[in-house]
Amino acid sequence: MGLIKCPRCELNYIREEEGYCPICKREMKGEGQREEIEMCTVCNEHPALPGKDVCLFCLKEMNADANRDEDENEVRVDEASLSIDPVSGMDEIIPEMDEDIPEREYDEIESDLSLEEMEEDEDAEDEEEEE
Repeated sequence: MGLIKCPRCELNYIREEEGYCPICKREMKGEGQREEIEMCTVCNEHPALPGKDVCLFCLKEMNADANRDEDENEVRVDEASLSIDPVSGMDEIIPEMDEDIPEREYDEIESDLSLEEMEEDEDAEDEEEEE
């Protein structure tokens, strides 16, 4: 009862009595890849927090140990900041914008912001001050 490589993918090890690895079996059934939950690297019992490699329990424990050891470095876990709000669509991320600026108004804005005109105005003001 030893381990051999899967004959299909030659990546995963399986027992000799098994035909294929679980991943190849899912692919042959036509099922897509399911997203595997990453486990905590410290306790290996609970799922890790999104974007972290430790679970909430281990993170709290690590922060408590850090608070006991180093009073000047206060690191606290805010459970509210750890919750993830799902985003249903891009509309929630990108604010609504008014329609594009009409061409006529764009030309007026561009002329108001023109660096050449500003330079000419400054030159005229400098000439007035000299007189």
